[in-house]
Amino acid sequence: MAQRHAVVVGGGIGGLAAAIGLRKVGWRVTVLERAPEFAAIGAGISLWPNAQRALAELGVEPRISAQRGGGLVDWRGRRLARWDADLFVRSHGLPLGAIHRASLIETLRSALPDECLKTGVEVASVEQNGVVHHSSGAIEADLVVAADGINSPIRQALFPSARVAYSGGAAFRGIAKLSLKPTLSTTWAAGIEIGVLPLLDDEVYWWISEARPAGIRHDDVRAYLTAKYSRWHEPIPQLIDATTEILLHDTYHLATPLPSYTRGRIALLGDAAHAMPPFLGQGGCQALEDAVVLASHANESTVEEALRRYDAERRPRTQKVARASIQAGASGPLLRNRTAVALRAAFTQLLPAKVTTRVGASVSRWQPPKLTPARPRKP
Repeated sequence: MAQRHAVVVGGGIGGLAAAIGLRKVGWRVTVLERAPEFAAIGAGISLWPNAQRALAELGVEPRISAQRGGGLVDWRGRRLARWDADLFVRSHGLPLGAIHRASLIETLRSALPDECLKTGVEVASVEQNGVVHHSSGAIEADLVVAADGINSPIRQALFPSARVAYSGGAAFRGIAKLSLKPTLSTTWAAGIEIGVLPLLDDEVYWWISEARPAGIRHDDVRAYLTAKYSRWHEPIPQLIDATTEILLHDTYHLATPLPSYTRGRIALLGDAAHAMPPFLGQGGCQALEDAVVLASHANESTVEEALRRYDAERRPRTQKVARASIQAGASGPLLRNRTAVALRAAFTQLLPAKVTTRVGASVSRWQPPKLTPARPRKP
């Protein structure tokens, strides 16, 4: 019997991971990416233990920075809670990891043969029977993986009532090089959260989340941030000053939970299925989980059965994580009432490290299914 063929639409983290997983279980894969090359914006990503396990099951081993300590502080740098790396490992099973997005994309891309990667291809439409129409013609597939992002045209065609909503905050992000590498930290203030995440090679990924209306832009982003945060604790001013390119994006999420992640021979994956706010750092991690689970079911007796199992396993979990991310934003960076912020800080200071370090463990303890090639089918 002919080898099954999957077409993956989208060459981001989830799409490349899905391609790797499907190839590992014996499928032929074609990845269609509309950009002229596989690349990532110049920012970082946290890799929680669940994502690291997914990557290990895929056979991909990127170089990551394991976080060794740090804490939660206020804008002056006064500690609100200690983050204990050893306690984290005991609660979550692995250290918290971090990596430059470009490094992760390159590691995933290099795990795939060049002949299955097609760039500069714009997908026009996808039929539920697996036919993919694109800028150069059409491809027939046994399975189509829609990993085409939060504004997925494929999802919009399948579920036209699904709505993308503003998450309530804008995110400034950058990567800087500092001679003295800081430790992991999260800074809380009214309507603001600032994260500092050390990477490898003296690089530091940082982000600032501000609660504010969508659409605000600045003629000079660096000047705006410098004026606003110059008196905040180190290394925030130094990071802003040392960053070559500062990104600014409004953050959005899928406000309408989908009734299914599949239709016919099409599977939605990653942000196309469950785009969530960034407040738990699980968006990319959940896409990696999706990829492993989809591949683990790919060799069921029929594609329809494989997708039924994928949907049954992934939809409840990812929608629960998405809800938790929205709640985390409401009680974290989007909290603007100063009295409520002060009460939050006072309460947090009373919590022992073993409690604060355990936050997120129910999500990050996830274990991936095993990926094994299918046995050859009898003719």
